[in-house]
Amino acid sequence: MIITRSSPNRKSIVLIGVLLFLAYARPAHAQLSLASSDITPGAAIGNDYACTGAHHSPALAWSGAPQSTKSFALIVDDTDAPGGTFIHWIAFNIPAGVNSLPAGVPQTAEIPGGGSNGINSFGHYGYNGPCPPPGKTHHYHFHIYALDSALPAVDNAHADAIQSAMQGHVLATAEFAGTFER
Repeated sequence: MIITRSSPNRKSIVLIGVLLFLAYARPAHAQLSLASSDITPGAAIGNDYACTGAHHSPALAWSGAPQSTKSFALIVDDTDAPGGTFIHWIAFNIPAGVNSLPAGVPQTAEIPGGGSNGINSFGHYGYNGPCPPPGKTHHYHFHIYALDSALPAVDNAHADAIQSAMQGHVLATAEFAGTFER
């Protein structure tokens, strides 16, 4: 008996490749994203959200958090501040089921609907808008963090304490930046 071996044709190779890909491919995971209906990424932040206006916090919305998310933290900072990074807002222990914050979140320790405001670099709870020295455009980064746990109670919840508590618990992050100049 003679056994002949034929070389695989191109269609067979492609089919085998597709089957292997499907067998080993991991399901696509959503990617955390952050947006605002009040601030266009890369554009100037309006006066309503700055010291030249009402200091209202902008509306924020996020999506695509990992399923294992237990809470969110939010940090808004100015990386162009003369003395180093300046924190305009820190919020934490936002429940995993919450995917947005409305405009005008109160400047209180507790956030209505869940979560806590930390103390910003102005020394206040909640959001204070851009207020750079005149002359130079500053960039304001809005960061959202999906965390695998709620953070422990933090006395004097300043950014350093919250960022330290977040270490080892960040599942995903997203950010965008706006600008402001006086």
